[in-house]
Amino acid sequence: MKLLPGPRLAGIVFTTFLFAGFWGLTGCISRPALQIETFTFNDPADETTNNVAGSRVLGIRKLEIAAPFEGRSLVYRTGEFSYVRDPYAEFLDAPAEELMNPVRESLQRQGNFKDVVESGSALKPDTLVEICVNQMFGDFRQPGHPLAILTMRFTFFEAPDGVPGRVILQQEYARSVPLNSPSPAALMKGWAQALTEILAEVSSDFRKSETGK
Repeated sequence: MKLLPGPRLAGIVFTTFLFAGFWGLTGCISRPALQIETFTFNDPADETTNNVAGSRVLGIRKLEIAAPFEGRSLVYRTGEFSYVRDPYAEFLDAPAEELMNPVRESLQRQGNFKDVVESGSALKPDTLVEICVNQMFGDFRQPGHPLAILTMRFTFFEAPDGVPGRVILQQEYARSVPLNSPSPAALMKGWAQALTEILAEVSSDFRKSETGK
């Protein structure tokens, strides 16, 4: 397993748990295999905003997930340096693909953009954003206090010729959302809340960078 460079994640150990004991289940190996649960991020709610669309066309240049969390299996933190991947709970598609649509829809609705497009679109952007998800896991170190962890870094560039130029905004956003249970379904709900909050803050910060207020 390739780990992220640097001291931040140094010493992290990943283990694939192939038994149901993590969830408090018991039984012998003749027990029928558990059915794999598949999850996806829903499109953001179509909430009415008071924002007036600006003239900028934003292009999502890239949306990357840090290597320890880029696989389809949901990841749980179980100790100071230990993480596990759940073989029975996974994203419908790669996490980066799962996040792309809600990110695009939310930025278009809240960020004062005329349009938000993905790389390769025929509509040429004059502003670009690079997004990196540095952390995305369920923190299950304390069974009575499970958390959904999501950390994302956004870098917006001026790009009048389609090439990244002056940095407009560069910021890391983090959320830790309490869960009602240490389960995949609860974790997805927590991630969705965290994503909604982060994108609202990103859009607000970008508007402030435009107006200087």
